Amino acid sequence: MEYILIPIVALLASALTFFSGFGLGTLLLPAFALFFPVDVAIALTAIVHFLNNTFKLVLVRKHINWKIALQFGLPALLFSFLGAFLLDQITSRNIIATYTLANRIFEITVLKGIVAFLLIFFALFELIPKLKNLQFPKKYLPIGGILSGFFGGLSGHQGALRSAFLMKVGLSKEAFIATGVIIAFMIDVSRISVYCSNFLKVKDTLNWNLICIATFAAFIGVYFGNKLVKKITINTIQKIVAFLIIIFAIGLGLGII
Repeated sequence: MEYILIPIVALLASALTFFSGFGLGTLLLPAFALFFPVDVAIALTAIVHFLNNTFKLVLVRKHINWKIALQFGLPALLFSFLGAFLLDQITSRNIIATYTLANRIFEITVLKGIVAFLLIFFALFELIPKLKNLQFPKKYLPIGGILSGFFGGLSGHQGALRSAFLMKVGLSKEAFIATGVIIAFMIDVSRISVYCSNFLKVKDTLNWNLICIATFAAFIGVYFGNKLVKKITINTIQKIVAFLIIIFAIGLGLGII
């Protein structure tokens, strides 16, 4: 069953997240976790995520806005380590409510609530006409990187914040996608380096055949996403991203994600 479900999730999520810049890991991790222990599922997801971003980078590299990538990406990298460092010290003390749904326990936390609020705040800039044409001055890019990296380190959801911020800096659709990809790739490299010790612990239990199949399926999703991007406008991409961010934020705030 895992050889059917996981590749399908990888393909669809990869095609969708080609535009949004986030969500592959969010969708793929639960699919892996259905069939493997959580530590193995995290390792499997990280490998597929990294390889998928590498493939995307090969396809869109010529459209990268390097100035924005560095202004945003470097602070994101630095503050992701700070966020990760603080993670263990606050996660056990910020649960504000729990509830049960379909025999599963979900936790609503202060941290996820803050990230959800920020995501909806940014997304509304794309949906409210008076705010739609507002753009962030380039000088605020490092602040966006700090927020994305810090909360990404704390909660693992830096991709949504990154996309929400990059939507408002005046990038073309190609540059928006490509610049988001290189920043995500930078984050992936840092995460992979941190995860190396965990990989060594579970390397004997990793299903490399499934990793290859899931990665290939994700590549197919990227390929078709890259073809489709030529046929849609930046306005369409912005609306898709805004909608996905709000759905993501609601799930995050409710503790589902």
